Parts: sequence; structure tokens; C-alpha cells
Amino acid sequence: MLNKLSRLLAEAGISLSANQQQQLVAYVELLHKWNKAYNLTSVRDPNEMLVRHILDSIIVAPHLQGTRFIDVGTGPGLPGIPLAIVLPQAQFTLLDSLGKRVRFLRQVQHELKLDNVTPVQSRVEEFPAEPPFDGVISRAFASLTDMVSWCHHLPGAQGRFYALKGLVPDDEIAQLPAEFSVEEIVKLRVPQLDGERHLVMIKPTKI
Repeated sequence: MLNKLSRLLAEAGISLSANQQQQLVAYVELLHKWNKAYNLTSVRDPNEMLVRHILDSIIVAPHLQGTRFIDVGTGPGLPGIPLAIVLPQAQFTLLDSLGKRVRFLRQVQHELKLDNVTPVQSRVEEFPAEPPFDGVISRAFASLTDMVSWCHHLPGAQGRFYALKGLVPDDEIAQLPAEFSVEEIVKLRVPQLDGERHLVMIKPTKI
């Protein structure tokens, strides 16, 4: 798996230390092991997880601005855990409402010794952002309107919403509330992944 990961990273033009690569593989192994009992992801093959979970998550790292991020609806830690591994100087709060997912995240945090990760069990609407976050990240979490409505209290004045999407969600963009605007749409290239990937960056509009 380590060989496959290093080939994928080379294809994507991403440079990581040997330790970071080992942590990413260890995370996939934990995900595969716990998935049998906890049903954390529909992807069963660890090699497929490397593409669809690891690369698909870390490809957005160069576009994140700031040091404090919250991954809302993180599920088994996607994209938060892979991003925390490749951005060790940033802090990641991993939010999910399901206890079994948060238990898994705590196990990952413990085994991989990730001191820049904070797993939290909470509904996003009820979670206080003190201090506010530089970035609110979501992957397959909700529509853009739901994301900004439920998470409007989380980013600071200079904060951004980062939504990981497949196709460009033109309908969702058109329905965004007036107090939010799309700052940038980045087309992402994920090696060996079928289908399109885009990062939609949204900022609060100065009224």
C-alpha cells in the first residue's frame, strides 16, 4: 500500500515525508479494520480508499488558508484526518453527530498520535465556535445553502467555507443566500479517480 500511495502522490505532484505516508497508510488500515463492524464507508478495498479517500482529501490542502479548521459531518474523518496528517501545523476539529464515528476518530487520534486533531460529537448547529475558525470544510455533507445556513456561526470575519464537490453545483450556487458569495471554484485533479472534482470556496459577503 505504501508503494501505491507513493506512486499516487508522485502523479499528483504532492511531496510528503516518509512518516506522513506511513500515517496515511495506517489510517487506511484502521478504517478498513473498523469498517467491518462500524460500517464507516461504502468503500471496502483499502487500495481504493487510497484514491477515493486519501488523495481525494489531501488534494485540497494547498488551497486552505489559515491554521484553524473544522470538518463538519466528518464521518470517519474525511477529509479532516488526511488533511491533519499533511498539514501538521494546522488544527482540525472533526465534528460528527454519531457516537460510533467519534469513537473511531478518537482511536485514530490515539494510534497515529495526532495532537492537532479534536474529535467532537455534536450537531453542527449547536457547536459554538470560540474562537471562530479560519475554514469550514465539508465533503459530501449537504447542499451549499444548507452548509452556510447550518455553519454560518463557525467562520471568522476572514474565514472561508470549503465545499468538496464532484461536478460544479451550478444549481446550488444559484440558490446561495445573498449574504454569501462564491470566491473561487478550483478544478481538482485526483489521479486514478473517475469523475470530476471541484473545490467551491465561499466567503461571507460584506453587506
